[in-house]
Amino acid sequence: MMYWAVVFFVIALIAAFLGFGGIAASAAGIAKILFVVFLALAAISLISGRRRPAL
Repeated sequence: MMYWAVVFFVIALIAAFLGFGGIAASAAGIAKILFVVFLALAAISLISGRRRPAL
């Protein structure tokens, strides 16, 4: 998930550099959404974690 957020961020940077404002804004928005989803899944994973089986 983090990989795709970085990919869309790089696409947004390149598009902004080349002057494609609409594409850059769309790619940045997608990157932002993917990053938030990544953070939420990482937090859930850390909270739930691997628990030892009860004896």
